[in-house]
Order: sequence, then C-alpha cells, then structure tokens
Amino acid sequence: MIRVGIIGGAGYTGGELLRILLRHPDAEIAFVYSNSHAGKPLYAAHDDLYGDTELCFTDRLSAADILFLCMGHGKSAEFLNENPLIGRPCIIDLSQDFRNDPVFLAKGGERREFVYGLPECNCDRIRQARCVANPGCFATALQLALLPLAHAGLLVDEVHVNGVTGSTGAGQSPSAATHFSWRNSNISIYKPFTHQHLKEVRRTLETIAAKPVPELNFLPVRGDFTRGIFLTAYMHTDVTEDELSALYKSYYDSAAFTFVRNEEISLKEVTGTNKCLLRVEKHGNKALITSIIDNLTKGASGQAVQNMNLMFGLNEKTGLNLKAIAF
Repeated sequence: MIRVGIIGGAGYTGGELLRILLRHPDAEIAFVYSNSHAGKPLYAAHDDLYGDTELCFTDRLSAADILFLCMGHGKSAEFLNENPLIGRPCIIDLSQDFRNDPVFLAKGGERREFVYGLPECNCDRIRQARCVANPGCFATALQLALLPLAHAGLLVDEVHVNGVTGSTGAGQSPSAATHFSWRNSNISIYKPFTHQHLKEVRRTLETIAAKPVPELNFLPVRGDFTRGIFLTAYMHTDVTEDELSALYKSYYDSAAFTFVRNEEISLKEVTGTNKCLLRVEKHGNKALITSIIDNLTKGASGQAVQNMNLMFGLNEKTGLNLKAIAF
C-alpha cells in the first residue's frame, strides 16, 4: 500500500483528494495535516465524509511514501522550507509554485526538481519522477485542446480562447466574487489576456512544438455553477475537419482519460470524473475545439492521483473509475 500524507486537507482540492484516496485500492491515508483543524475529524470540514472515515486532522508530520501539497499558491515552497520531512517522500504539488520554476532549493541546501504533471504529454517523465507539479485547471483544459495541433506543427495563427469555470476554482476562502448572492444567476470576466495559467500553457506548447507558438488570447469567465470548465478555442486553419478529427483521435488514442467525440458535448458528462472530452469542428476557415473537464478532478485532485499511479507503477486509472451525473 502507498502511504499518503495530505498537507492542507481542509480545502476543496484536499477534500476531493480524500474522496478519491479513501476508495483507492492501493493507497492508505497516513495523515491529513491542517493547522486550523488539528484534532477534528475530517468530516468537520467535509460533511460528505461522515460515515466514511473516522480519521482526524493533525498538525504533526509522520512517515509517508508520498505527500500531496494542497495549499494556496506560494505556500508549498514555504512549507517545504519550514518543515523537515520524514525520510524522502515523493511530492505532488497542486499549487503553481513549481510549474514554471521546477527546481526547488530548500534553505538547508536540498535540491528537488519537479516534473510537469500533464500525463497526455509527459507520461514517461512522470513515471520516473519523485516530484511532480500538478497543472492548473484552466491550463489542463487549454493544453488538452491544443496539444495535437502543437505536436503536428499546426499552431501557426493566433488562438482565441473562452473558458467558463465553476466557483470552486476560486478556492474555499470566501471573497466578494464567490459569495452566493453575487455569483448565483451571474456571470463575469476576470483577468482577460493575463490569466496566470497562460505561462505554463505556453511553456508546454512550445516544448511540444519545438518553436514559439502564436498569441493565446484567453478570456476566463466566472460561471454561476459549482464545478467544471467549459472551454472553446478557435483559430484559422486550412486543415479539413476530417483531418483534424483524425489528428486528435490519433494523438489521444492511448490516453487514459482524454476522449475525442464527434457528437456535441456538455459539461455534465465530465463533472465528478477525471475525464476530458474534446470535440473538433470546422466552420469555414476556422477550427473550433471544445474542451471540458471537472476543475476539481481532472483539473486538480484526480489528475494528481493519476500522476501518483504513474509514479508508483500502477495502472493510471486505478481508483479513478468515477461516475458522472449527466442528468
């Protein structure tokens, strides 16, 4: 059994990780670390775990084979600097701390290098890694929409992207933009053209394409629903719809969770699962790619478990046979 430690288990990603790992056949939870909830049962923060486990949060570290860092951005590096780890566990970081700056030098001189954890393009490196930087949620949906084009050298014109995300993408700490009375029956744009995930997206695409990629014009939108990302990207191309469809299906032929459909896709088909569904269309001289994921599973905790499976030599689907509620 893989002994798992979770750092920052009281938030949305920590809760989603617990729901998956409590039912993972090859993992056991060694401890769940939280300063604010130490001594309380896990269901004090995650009501839906009542009756599933009597585990309690702790403010002490213990031995584990792997640590999941589920804290806010900037907190992972701080935690690793301030807390000596027991042994040398593997690490999966769910913040953005090591996505673009993969080499971490701790205060004590210890060096760790984080591999970018997008299995659809980095599977072999993840299998060999001891530290993984889990991709961002928008970054996952956007990269999966564009990877086949980058790989084929077809990202030659600027890309226009619109992505709508659920409220859980903003984290559990309340703010004006997550308050129910503001978010309900409402929609708004934020960080137009400047979203923090664009840096990691560009880095991956340029690595795959082996050259600079065109402008990515990204408009992120706050949706009035809880979870999920519905993203569309379009660009000019002379490639036919049949050629595009064949290209995408070939690229994702061996992918465990990414699927290309000919039919119209909708968000409920992936909510609660680790799937990404893609649809490729051609309208005149424009290619339109739709990409949908659950921001908390494939966009965060589910993908983190997928990466753990790869790191420990398991089938990457282990523990991730999750059911959508598509009605």
